Amino acid sequence: MRETTLRDVAELAGVSPRTVSNVVNGYARVTDGTREKVERAIAELGYRPNVLARNLATGKSGQIVVVVPYLDTPYFAELLQAIIPAARKVGYNVLIDQTDGDREHEGELIGRGSRRFLFDGMIISPLGLSQEDLTVRDPDLPLVVLGERTSDGTFDHVGIDDVAASTEAVTHLIQIGRRRIAAIGDQPYPTGEAAQLRTRGYRAAHANAGLPVDESLIIGTARFNRIDGATAMAALLDRADPPDAVFCYSDLVASGAIHTVIGRGLRVPEDIAIIGYDDIEDGRYSQPAISTIQPDKKAIAQLAMDRLILRIASTEPVPGVELRAAHKLIARQSTVG
Repeated sequence: MRETTLRDVAELAGVSPRTVSNVVNGYARVTDGTREKVERAIAELGYRPNVLARNLATGKSGQIVVVVPYLDTPYFAELLQAIIPAARKVGYNVLIDQTDGDREHEGELIGRGSRRFLFDGMIISPLGLSQEDLTVRDPDLPLVVLGERTSDGTFDHVGIDDVAASTEAVTHLIQIGRRRIAAIGDQPYPTGEAAQLRTRGYRAAHANAGLPVDESLIIGTARFNRIDGATAMAALLDRADPPDAVFCYSDLVASGAIHTVIGRGLRVPEDIAIIGYDDIEDGRYSQPAISTIQPDKKAIAQLAMDRLILRIASTEPVPGVELRAAHKLIARQSTVG
């Protein structure tokens, strides 16, 4: 049986092959009536565009790559679940690369000649690369950066206001009457910008409330994971003057901290209130459910895709922009019972 062609669709719809191509690829303005005729013909004939031929004609691969440090981190898994359908809507397949935060690997992916791996653009959440490292990259690579590395004017950056969000989280703990508030997750080194912004928010909330910061209550971690949260919480509970609340820099850290608190025979939130960050699904169903900062992951994904497609399609340099998605505080059992 002969495969249905674009010309077959054009004949049935009573339009030119160029019009069918414009409808399929969304390249030009087409009247609603014409679009409906073409779409009916496509459905009736079961036409499937030859993506390979289209990509060869345009010099595009039809693929983008999304680069994250860890696939086993729920935040990144949930973010990918938002990015993939956004990419499909505009006809792109998504390749995924896990870097484990390796600076050399991340550098290779954004370096000159990176697109020999057959992708048209990249969304990356770098962990190993510093802000300075991002300036040494392929200038022709359409790039959108997630996380806390800001735009240098040649790529786009999408994120939330981490300082404001962290300030809200700690302010919530203060408003429920807690005064000895610890922070778990600080990372005072060049690639720890996310943690540093959250520490700034922690300090700002104390300053706004006229409370002193006990520096010994700010605990660093290598990663934002459960074991680091559990270990840091154990160290805090071993003190003669343990905290009455903890701001954790991710929900996984909060989960580990809660595990330790309950294991010591204490109660959350009655003895120690705990708030996390990221609003991962596991946090909603844990016991107790974790209060958290909820970034709008769907908005982050859509903003990133919109900017990447703009960069891929543009024949002229596109100035880099800073884009902020919304966030909100979700108060659950771990702080309000």
